[in-house]
Amino acid sequence: MKGVLLVNLGSPESPTTKDVKPYLDEFLMDKHVIDVPYLLRAFLVRGIILRKRPEESAHAYTKIWWEEGSPLVVLSERMQKKVQSLVNVPVSLAMRYGSMTIEKGLQELHDKGVTEVLLFPLYPQYAMASTLTILVKAEEIRKKKFPQMTFTDVPAFYNKPDYIKNLADSIQKHLVGFDYDHLLFSYHGIPERHIRKTDVTKSHCKIDGSCCNTPSPAHDFCYRHQCYETTKQVVKLLGLPADKYSLTFQSRLAGDKWLEPYTDVEVDKMPAKGIKKLAVVTPAFVSDCLETLEEIAMRAKEDFEAKGGENFLAIPCLNDDDEWCQTVSNWINDWAR
Repeated sequence: MKGVLLVNLGSPESPTTKDVKPYLDEFLMDKHVIDVPYLLRAFLVRGIILRKRPEESAHAYTKIWWEEGSPLVVLSERMQKKVQSLVNVPVSLAMRYGSMTIEKGLQELHDKGVTEVLLFPLYPQYAMASTLTILVKAEEIRKKKFPQMTFTDVPAFYNKPDYIKNLADSIQKHLVGFDYDHLLFSYHGIPERHIRKTDVTKSHCKIDGSCCNTPSPAHDFCYRHQCYETTKQVVKLLGLPADKYSLTFQSRLAGDKWLEPYTDVEVDKMPAKGIKKLAVVTPAFVSDCLETLEEIAMRAKEDFEAKGGENFLAIPCLNDDDEWCQTVSNWINDWAR
């Protein structure tokens, strides 16, 4: 019997320091997120980052927390329910970090008699710290707990025409009535070394602009290329001129060189360049979360207005949009057949 496991990032149980700290510990101690030797990672995370970050993050979570719970979890659950109503195979939901574990999701499918699982990371672009860590963790659990199961992985869907259309339609819908000067595509940042580590050719990725436009097998696993390709295809569908949009990367950690340009730096510059009405879309996520609701819709908005910006629009993620859920169900039904 076939079944599907949708997997998203995860969330702390509550917006309190007590619950945020173990969540951040699990997340940041993942060797695919901070990819340094264990002892150094433990020193950085437990000796430095977790001394202040949990309290700061808890404050940020408090600002975006819903009555029903974590927005990321609530929106993912809504999506799962809609998708389940459109397919004839069991669909479960799990998170890479937190209490909604991948093991629980697989157990739920196992209890329904599922032996063939479509493993569906809810990330349009491939990255070590998102897609890869889900696939690795799921395989570890399968070997230990569910050896009779087989997996089929959903590859990055950054350039699939139906996803691109869903994203373009959503952007267009939310821009109605908003007379914007500029549309910013803000993607989650990653360290540059992650790009080089996922380069299957071990020689293609130069991170200089040219490599992303030169065909290569490396593009199947290159987060930077996939971000630019998503933007390129959406811009083409929307018919945007080159001076009407740009691409940046958000949410960097100090200490390493991360993908540039940086969202916060670029947003601060925009009002001085005559961009007074800014719309921001975050296509690295399919569900709104801390990075979209607090970092962009609140902090970036405040910074933009403080620098002289007049109007700021944070475009929601696809979330449980009907067209998007239909697309996901179509992919599932194609696989199930």
